[in-house]
Amino acid sequence: MTNDTNAHRNDDELLSGLPRREFVAMSVAAGVAAGSGSAAELPLVEADVEIKTPDGTCDAAFIHPATGSHPGVLVWPDALGLRQSMRDIGKRIAADGYSVLVPNPFYRSSKAPVPSGPFSFQNQADMAKLQQLMATLNVPGAAEKDAIAFIAFLDAQKEVNKTKKIGTQGYCMGGPLVVRTAAAVPNRVGAGASFHGGGLVTANANSPHLLAPKIKARMYFGVAASDDARQPDAKDKLKEAFAAANVTAEIEVYPGTIHGWCVPDMPLQNGAPIYSKPDAERAWGKLVALYKAALA
Repeated sequence: MTNDTNAHRNDDELLSGLPRREFVAMSVAAGVAAGSGSAAELPLVEADVEIKTPDGTCDAAFIHPATGSHPGVLVWPDALGLRQSMRDIGKRIAADGYSVLVPNPFYRSSKAPVPSGPFSFQNQADMAKLQQLMATLNVPGAAEKDAIAFIAFLDAQKEVNKTKKIGTQGYCMGGPLVVRTAAAVPNRVGAGASFHGGGLVTANANSPHLLAPKIKARMYFGVAASDDARQPDAKDKLKEAFAAANVTAEIEVYPGTIHGWCVPDMPLQNGAPIYSKPDAERAWGKLVALYKAALA
């Protein structure tokens, strides 16, 4: 897979003529993310920002409607990090009336794009580098520190309505980060959505599903059929954990889907596409409904 985030960045800077990639994009919802626009199609502002955390400075994209204040949303990227497809997902949900932060999860190693350059899941060297990057988030407390800092950043922005709860969504490795975020800041996070999240249920004492008692948010888990086939009891353990904690959570398996199906720039697997637009659109509908119900 070729990561072309730099090319997109350069194009945006040329088009905007503004420093730090800040610009107003009219009707940007059309054609972004999973391929169809938001009905709202609000004019948006997108800016590159920096966020101080206990472990350093995180680069991120902050995207919001051009006017007003709106519920905040934190988007956790997948293992390929902050790039154009994740910015597009941020734009799409922002166009529905949310102020959205999309951080670089690997800021401890480098500014985005990380990983950079050509990347293949079949290349052992690429995967070894990716595992090293992901390990920085697996240090005990790292994800929680980030979540607290990111939500504090959102709450400090005039474009974020602090009277509304915050939503968070994540893809692949971002799925368990959604759970950790909801548990770390339970009084602010009102909704969390994981799409083909990996490692939601493990045998470890710090397994994300064991955090259910700390969560007050309404949760949604969209599970890839390929993940369910590898770990068929995970969905049941998720259901049991959240039911026991009296936390509203919907867990559903998307038949025929492959891990990564919601992200448009996923590479081919065995010659077939991972991305599934019909299933991605159904998942998007679930996300929009979740936010409308829980962030009011």
